[in-house]
Amino acid sequence: MAGDKNAASAVELDVGEHTVRVTHPDRVYFPETGATKLDLAQYYLAVGDGIVRALRERPCMTHRFPEGLAGDKVHQKRLPRGAPDWVETAHVTFPRFHRTADELCVTKLADVVWSVQMSAVEFHPWNSRRADVESPDEWRIDLDPGDECPFSTVQRVAGVVHEVLDELGAVGWPKTSGGKGMHVYVRIPPRWGFHDVRRGALAFAREIERRTPSDVTTTWWRKDRDASKLFVDYNQNARDHTIASAYSVRGVPDARVSTPVRWNEIPDVDPHDFTIATVPARFAELGDLHAGIDDAVFSFEELLEWAERDEAAGESGPDAAVDLD
Repeated sequence: MAGDKNAASAVELDVGEHTVRVTHPDRVYFPETGATKLDLAQYYLAVGDGIVRALRERPCMTHRFPEGLAGDKVHQKRLPRGAPDWVETAHVTFPRFHRTADELCVTKLADVVWSVQMSAVEFHPWNSRRADVESPDEWRIDLDPGDECPFSTVQRVAGVVHEVLDELGAVGWPKTSGGKGMHVYVRIPPRWGFHDVRRGALAFAREIERRTPSDVTTTWWRKDRDASKLFVDYNQNARDHTIASAYSVRGVPDARVSTPVRWNEIPDVDPHDFTIATVPARFAELGDLHAGIDDAVFSFEELLEWAERDEAAGESGPDAAVDLD
């Protein structure tokens, strides 16, 4: 009888060329707001172009909540069993553990909605693509505030990040993290491995630290950091390190969204304003603010020169604290 009841309550969604059957559509995923599994699927449909652009052709792990946020979270690296044959994967290796995995590789919106059917809430893509998993094409600047660091510091440091990117001739694409921080993405040619991209990212982080020493730290070990400062987390560019994509919902009670913003919005932005209830209208009005990201590729070579300069001056490289590759 339970099976018949579940079948009767299922909803079928037409997503492009495919139909995705959503079971338990009324299951509450976000207790604070009452938002359901179906609400989550409809949110992703509303921002379809944006979420697909953010995930396209990238190995992607998901954070699944089979019983909603009230239940346990599952970090899903391998594609769940029972996937339709139209859901694609990317093959990745984990050398440290001598393992491999076929991870979700989004190429169309139906892949995202099917993942929601499988209880995915968050989408965490690699910063490389399936065609060359070992060569990142996305440099990620993660502004991660300490426990005693206010969001006003994040906003202030984001302005310095924008200033330095302008000086480099790089176009940065900012977004809220969906938590307490912000992310800025920059497209780069897939010419270097994770180690070199981290070297360049660390050199950039050190430049931000030099310009705002009272606000920023590049100290890797959390126990050694000043909790009132913002950590520019260059190690988010390490192999198999992932962060929530643009338009990804976060597994927090108010169903907040990691949301692209314009640079001139940042001084007044409040990340709590961006949820699955509010972002669809914003997306309908503004479109995908990251729509041009693939057309603005930064050469990255100057940052590697900065890294060489710092290392020649006695600064440690990104592997000094811990080997993440």
